[in-house]
Amino acid sequence: MMMLASLVALALLAIALLHAYWGGGGVWPGSDPADLARRVAGFRDSAGSTQSPVACFLVAAALGFCAVVALVLGGMIPSPFPFFILGPAALLITIVFLGRGIAGYTPAWRRLTPIEPFARLDRLYYSPLCLLIGAAFFTLGIRGFSA
Repeated sequence: MMMLASLVALALLAIALLHAYWGGGGVWPGSDPADLARRVAGFRDSAGSTQSPVACFLVAAALGFCAVVALVLGGMIPSPFPFFILGPAALLITIVFLGRGIAGYTPAWRRLTPIEPFARLDRLYYSPLCLLIGAAFFTLGIRGFSA
């Protein structure tokens, strides 16, 4: 479980750092803010602009929290959270990532996020990654709470 927790936490921290970078005005992997929005957002109304810095930093903080939860569930660090917070948090994280991963393959999501290259990148990378993270949290949660 430690290896799984480490991989999940590492992935989440990398994505959190990327969101913080965007919050600070970075545009990679785009060439400008509009290109970044086309690559990482894909919503019809976001084709010309990126998310607010506050939204990027909030997502970064949430992803950092998820990384800590993964490390706790993997037994790598002691829990800074009481059980009544850790259990529901792990379940909520599982549901959010699995839900986002599944949503990426639905016609409704495709209608909501038709902008390319996001739509293609979402099917190939973003949604599968969310499914993997959700499945990892499910596994960590089951193993962490049964130990």
